[in-house]
Amino acid sequence: MPPMASARLPSLIRGLFPRVDVWKALTLAIAALVALPVIVVLAHVLVPTDGIWAHLSSTVLTRYVGNTLFLLVTVGCGTLVIGAGTAWLVVMCRFPGQRIFEWALLLPLAVPTYVIAYAYTDFLQYAGPVQMWLREVFEWSRHDYWFPEIRSLGGAATLMTFVLYPYVYLLARASFLEQSVCVLDVGRTLGRGPWRLFSGVALPLARPALAGGVALALMETLNDFGAVQFFGVDTFTTGIYRTWFGLGEPVAAAQLAAFMMVFVLVLVVLERWSRGRSRYFHTSSRYQALPEYQLRGWGRIGAILACGLPVLIGFIGPALLLGSMSIQQGDALLGTRFLEFARNSLTLAAVTAVFAVVLSVILSYGVRLNPGPVTRSAARIAAMGYAIPGAVIAVGILIPLGWLDSQLNVLFRDWFGINLGLILSGTMFILVYAYVARFLAVSFNTVEASLGKVTPTMDAASRTLGKTAGGTLRRVHTPIMRSSLLAAGILVFVDAMKELPATIILRPFDFDTLAVRAHNLASDERLAQASTSSLAIVVVGIIPVILLSLAMRRARPGSSD
Repeated sequence: MPPMASARLPSLIRGLFPRVDVWKALTLAIAALVALPVIVVLAHVLVPTDGIWAHLSSTVLTRYVGNTLFLLVTVGCGTLVIGAGTAWLVVMCRFPGQRIFEWALLLPLAVPTYVIAYAYTDFLQYAGPVQMWLREVFEWSRHDYWFPEIRSLGGAATLMTFVLYPYVYLLARASFLEQSVCVLDVGRTLGRGPWRLFSGVALPLARPALAGGVALALMETLNDFGAVQFFGVDTFTTGIYRTWFGLGEPVAAAQLAAFMMVFVLVLVVLERWSRGRSRYFHTSSRYQALPEYQLRGWGRIGAILACGLPVLIGFIGPALLLGSMSIQQGDALLGTRFLEFARNSLTLAAVTAVFAVVLSVILSYGVRLNPGPVTRSAARIAAMGYAIPGAVIAVGILIPLGWLDSQLNVLFRDWFGINLGLILSGTMFILVYAYVARFLAVSFNTVEASLGKVTPTMDAASRTLGKTAGGTLRRVHTPIMRSSLLAAGILVFVDAMKELPATIILRPFDFDTLAVRAHNLASDERLAQASTSSLAIVVVGIIPVILLSLAMRRARPGSSD
C-alpha cells in the first residue's frame, strides 16, 4: 500500500464510525499492535516452567549474563572511542583523504555482524591463508607459535566494534557539525588547544548524541545472533533460540527474553540517571563554516591511520575477502535457488519498508492532530521496537499468533471439517509483522522530524480551503515530505535485508532469505559458499549509506556544500 493510500483510510473509517476520532484511534491501534510482542513476553514472567528455569539458572544462565555483559562493555567502549574520535577528525581537522573518510567511515553499516564474522574466520583460522603463510615462511609447526583465536568472545567483541562504531560516528558527526562556532571560539580564547577543546567543550555538548549512538550499538549487540552463534559464544539471544527449539520450551524462552529486556531498560535508565538534571543547549544561532585544524607531520599520519583502519577492518577487508571467495568458490545454487533467496529478501524488505512508512505517516500525523499525552505516549510505545532484540520480538509474536492459528483450526475443523493449517504463523505475514514491529522506529523518527518542519499555517490554510485532515496530508504534507519518506523507506529496507534472529525463528517452512542462506552455509562450515549471499547483502546496503553521508554535510546550517 503506497503512502498516498494511507490518507484515504481515515475517511473510509469515519463513514462507519462518525463519532470516533479516527486519527487518534489509528494511532492507538498501531501502538497496541506494535507493543503486543513486548506485552506477551512480559506476561510470561510469572508463568511456571516445570523446573526448566531452575535448570537454566544452574547451568547456562551465568554464562549468558557474563558473556552478554562483556560484549556490552567492550563494544560500548570501543564504539565510543572510534566513533567520537573519527567524527571529530573529519569535522574539525584537515588532512589528506578527509572528504573521502567522511562517507567511507559509514560503510561498515552495510556489513552485518555475521557477515564480517564469516569473512574473517575464513581468513584468520588455522587453515586460513594468514596462518598457512606464517607456517610456510617461518617453517613453524602447529605448536611453534601462538595466534589469537578469532572464534572466541574477544574475537566477537572486536569484530562487532568495527561494524557497529558507525552508529556513534553518525550521531557524533551530526552533533559536531551542529555546534556553534561561538562555543568553540570561547574555548580557544581560554587557551584551550585542539585536544582540550575536543575533550572539554565538544564532547560534553555532544553527550546526548554520543549516548544515543552507543545505545544503538549496544541494542545491535544484544540483537546479534549470527556472529555469536557462529563463534560459539553463549548470549541471551542464542539462549532464547536453544530454549525454544532445542528444549521445546516457549515459556522459558519468553522468560529469557523478558530477562534480556532488563538489559535494555538498565542501559536507558543508567544513561538518564548519569545525566541527571543537566541539559545541553546551543545558545547561539551563529552558524558558519567550522574552523579546521591543518594537520601536519605525525598528526596527519595519525589521522589517516585512525580513520583508515576502521574502514579497512570494518568494510574493505570483508568486501575483498567475500569477493575473492565468491569468485573462486561461490554458492553452488547460484543461478538456481539463489535467485529465489534474493527474491524472498527483496520482497520482505520492500513490503516491510512500505508498511513501515505508511504506519509512520499515520502515527506522526495522528500526533500532530492530537498532541495530547495519550497519543504522544502511544507513538513513543510504537517507536520503542528498535530497542527490543529481534529474538524477543519473534518470541512475543509467535506465541499469540501460534495460539490464534490453533484456535482457528479447531473452530473450522469442528464447524466445517476444514483444516486451515498455519495461516498466520506459517506465512510471510508473521515475518513482515516482526520486521515492522522492530524497525518502525527507524521510519517514524525520520517522518516525524520531516513533518515537524511543516509549518502549522499550511494545515490551517488547507482546512480553510475545504480540505479534510486526510486531504491535507495527501495534497500538502506528503509532497513536501517526499524525500524524507524515501529516506525512511531506504533505511528500513537496508535493516530488513540484514535481519537474522527474527527471520530464523519465524520464517515459514522452506522459505529462506539471503541472510538465512548465508547463516546456514556458515553453520555447516561452508564459508566460501556463504560468501555469495553475504556479498549480496553488503552490496544492497552500500548506496543508501553513501547517500546518507552526503546528505549530512549539506544539512549543517550555513553550509555552502
